[in-house]
Amino acid sequence: MSQPALSGSVSALEEVLGVTLLERTTRKVLLSPAGERLAVRAKAVLDEVGALLEEAEAVRAPFTGVLRLGVIPTVAPYLLPTVLHLVHDRYPHLDLQVHEEQTATLVDGLHSGRLDLLLLAVPLGVPGVVELPLYDEDFVLVTPPGHRLGGREGIPREALKELTLLLLDEGHCLRDQALDICREAGREDAPVTTTAAGLSTLVQLVAGGLGCTLLPRTALALEAGRSSRLLTASFADPAPSRRVALAMRTGAARSAEYEELATALRGALRPLPVRVLSAEA
Repeated sequence: MSQPALSGSVSALEEVLGVTLLERTTRKVLLSPAGERLAVRAKAVLDEVGALLEEAEAVRAPFTGVLRLGVIPTVAPYLLPTVLHLVHDRYPHLDLQVHEEQTATLVDGLHSGRLDLLLLAVPLGVPGVVELPLYDEDFVLVTPPGHRLGGREGIPREALKELTLLLLDEGHCLRDQALDICREAGREDAPVTTTAAGLSTLVQLVAGGLGCTLLPRTALALEAGRSSRLLTASFADPAPSRRVALAMRTGAARSAEYEELATALRGALRPLPVRVLSAEA
């Protein structure tokens, strides 16, 4: 929309409402106090109109149009091939758009309507969000060569008490999960001197002998395969694990589609090293 057309539309709206929405100067344009109040209502109206259009589209032709999927970085590289293959084969008219972001940004995007569906670790504990569980997966300990735990099976969680543990940067839910596992193992603190922005860097730091790390099993084949200087160790049952789910807004117009997608995705995930869950899990 051109600037003159926009200005004309705003002026017409001001005349209809009988209030000044903008404060105009030669240098900038600001919302007036009345404009700030009405903008909140306007956003709510637009959200409802958007939901109405989504509902009409879903009724008219399910699994068509745009689906904006948000995925966390510690899931995206390992699950997206399965997700994309499923969508391509089963829902060819669905325009899937993928956004890889950290959990907090994804949840904000879901609430604001910027994203439609999330694929991430749960529980979120966020009001207004419905979680559709997909699977549980164990964590595996990754060590440098020659480490006393490398290659072992059935190691106790308490072994984490004395390890130099390498973690992801702040903001990654996998970092928080690793710290929770350490606390469950009886570790009072987990001093971190080295962190990484992604799992690929993390395993290279392990291969270089800087410490050990925890990887979800779905990441093991890809990440551990990047270096021959890595050993893995599995934990005794019950092994530390994480749950991954789809998440949607409560009352989403396309909730039936998202639930069907979750069911189809559970079936597609069975070849992976995970424990696929039922819809009621």
